[in-house]
Amino acid sequence: MFLRKHRFGVVSHTDLIPKLIPLVRSFNSFSYSPSTNVVDETSTNYEFDFNQLFISCNKSIHLAKRLHALLLVSGEAKNIYFSAKLVNLYAYLGDISYSSITFEQIRTKNVFAWNSMIFGFVHNGCSREAINCYYRLLVTSSSRVRPDFYTFPVVLKACGDLVDGKKVHCWVLKLGFCLDLFIDASLIHMYSKFGFVTDARKVFDVMWVRDKGTWNAMISGFCQNGNAVEALGVFEEMRMEGVQLDSTTVSSILPVCAPFGEGLKGILIHVYAIKHGLEFDVFVSNALINMYAKLGELVSSRKVFDQMITRDLVSWNSLISAYEQNNDPISALKLFSEMTENKFQPDVFTLVSLASVVAQCGDDHKSRSVHGFIMRRSWMCEDSFIENAIMDMYAKLGCIDLARKVFERMAFKDVISWNTLITGYAQNGLASEAVEVFREMEWCKGIVPDQGTLVSILPAFSHLGSLQHGMRVHGYSIKIGLCMDIFVGTCLIDLYVKCGRLDDAMLLFKQVPRRSSVPWNAIISGHGIHGDGEVALTIFGEMQDDGVKPDHVTFVSVLSACSHAGLVEQGKSCFQLMQQKYGIEPSLKHYGCMVDLLGRAGHVDIAYDFIKNMPIRPDASVWGALLGACKVHQNEELGKVASEQLFEVDPENVGYYVLVSNMYASTGKWDGVDKVRALARDRGLRKTPGWSSIEVNKKVDVFYSGNQSHPQCEEIYKELGGLLSKMKSLGYVPDYSFVLQDVEDDEKEHILTSHSERLAIAYGIINTPPKTPIRIFKNLRVCGDCHNATKLISRITERDIIVRDSNRFHHFRNGHCSCGDYW
Repeated sequence: MFLRKHRFGVVSHTDLIPKLIPLVRSFNSFSYSPSTNVVDETSTNYEFDFNQLFISCNKSIHLAKRLHALLLVSGEAKNIYFSAKLVNLYAYLGDISYSSITFEQIRTKNVFAWNSMIFGFVHNGCSREAINCYYRLLVTSSSRVRPDFYTFPVVLKACGDLVDGKKVHCWVLKLGFCLDLFIDASLIHMYSKFGFVTDARKVFDVMWVRDKGTWNAMISGFCQNGNAVEALGVFEEMRMEGVQLDSTTVSSILPVCAPFGEGLKGILIHVYAIKHGLEFDVFVSNALINMYAKLGELVSSRKVFDQMITRDLVSWNSLISAYEQNNDPISALKLFSEMTENKFQPDVFTLVSLASVVAQCGDDHKSRSVHGFIMRRSWMCEDSFIENAIMDMYAKLGCIDLARKVFERMAFKDVISWNTLITGYAQNGLASEAVEVFREMEWCKGIVPDQGTLVSILPAFSHLGSLQHGMRVHGYSIKIGLCMDIFVGTCLIDLYVKCGRLDDAMLLFKQVPRRSSVPWNAIISGHGIHGDGEVALTIFGEMQDDGVKPDHVTFVSVLSACSHAGLVEQGKSCFQLMQQKYGIEPSLKHYGCMVDLLGRAGHVDIAYDFIKNMPIRPDASVWGALLGACKVHQNEELGKVASEQLFEVDPENVGYYVLVSNMYASTGKWDGVDKVRALARDRGLRKTPGWSSIEVNKKVDVFYSGNQSHPQCEEIYKELGGLLSKMKSLGYVPDYSFVLQDVEDDEKEHILTSHSERLAIAYGIINTPPKTPIRIFKNLRVCGDCHNATKLISRITERDIIVRDSNRFHHFRNGHCSCGDYW
């Protein structure tokens, strides 16, 4: 239409009237007297009620234009009251262009007209235009027209940055509106939105009178910025001053109770809600469902849901998410079916939870159904949020190539997209690929690594033993102020632990917040894999003394530490403590640790009896622990029992076939070796090749057993030959039982000498200064002969040699190992 030629252009009344007369005729023919506001139709006079017409036209832009035409031809368009109402009407109907044109037609604008236009821009998402309109009000209006207490709340909502917000705050103070409750609440919201919650608190503190809205604004501000302690503090102040809580207060404060260990306070708030009749409010009920879900109280979440009189889609999504977060995918799927039966259509949030549920179920077919449903709704093109969820789903299902395809097709990749792909690679054992994606991300303009990035990439560096790159990330975390974040700090502790820097890990542990069990678990586990079982138990005692409650992960770490150090009685005591004092039911991981503890110590028969008395069915980890003990202690008969069970519960794990084969090979039973290898071959399984890596000058070199392709190959084997001669002079005798091939003795000696860890050690000796430490990372367990040889090499070269194998750390120094030959 002709009015759309210029979006915010000015069109005169004279131009409009001839073109709008046909629209006016659709109202019925009438004669109108502007002076009396009376319509004359067929000799009958009617008083024309424009206010009622405005109400009648608030659902159709077409009717609004007719009304506009009527006002123009009647002359009432000059009435500033009606013109301002037209500005509001067009804005309400979503036509900001007509709204702006009508506003510009007003010759003498009062504050009501300016407020109408500013509100119109904000209502239609034109925040910048709203701010510009506000500045025009300040600059172009007469001194008699100034912003009023209706102006500032809307303008503050439109502020896109703190600079504009502070300017508006200055005008609030200048014009004396700082005592207006609604404006103060808007200022609190504005500062909280930009993360300046301290400034919001200053506004709150100087208020003489506070209503319920301002209290809620301050609580909400702290909650939005993750300041749970401060939010709960304001909440307590509110209660002490006798201000009655409403549904907004309760639904704002409940989400921060569970994540920050305030579950009891959340329950008390629930009691308050019941007492004051708020528990049937939809928002309160939804918040309660989420709170109980985060506390792991699924029964309570379900009870709240079942008692709701009215449920909305958020209610269903909240309970589905509750089951998903607590690893109950079956119940989540049943609830989803119930939701669709009740005629609720899933939205993006439903599908995000459903994608995670499908991943937990390991259902590849359903995953494609979920993806297809989202594609049909065109949600993939609209929001990276759902695309990230699909990536995560495929990654958790092990379909990392499909996750990568989703990533590559994304029109917009945010930092969460990159984090999801990095995590996907790391979780699927592809640490090198995770590092490559991280490097791509660093070169991507506009993407700034955040907490999620660091938590994603640090485990990959830990897995690779890439200390130098990990330290660079540590430096970055200090720069952006995240090194004291509990999750980043825990990942850094894990990095230093797995790179053999236990002292640095302990130093960092003393600096990070230790209110939760997460960092405690990391440092206890770290001492365990380094063989410091006694220290691990000491830290476990300190944890309890500090009032931090151990969880199931804590006891896995403690039991594992006892196992590595041979602390049988202490391990038994911890197993009982877990159940009797803390009420934690043992999982398969706990049972596996106990079998490993008993088996390593030589109590193989007791370990077998322990398995037979387990109240739950043993899995591969339990039987694997027994088989490992049988190999070490050469209990072939019980080893056969364990292997039969293993091949039944986990027939696709090639590692167990290798373990059984090695057990036969160590006793020279080559027929048994051939049978096991043939069985694995028939099932299409291939042994994972052994490799060792070493980082020298920020470059990681990987060696495979018998490697002949390295550029320094000749120097390496020459160095090994010299070391072998010196070792033999110290009494070294090769242990051929660790050669898993039926060949001659001289060939066996060559095979032992060319094991991957020895090649890596020789490379380190050649390429690093004398007497400096050497750090080796091996993907399989160190064999007994290499263990003996490395002890002697550490003595000959006067070096500390730190070897991390698939199970634990070995610190070799001056001919001794930290494991005490117990591994």
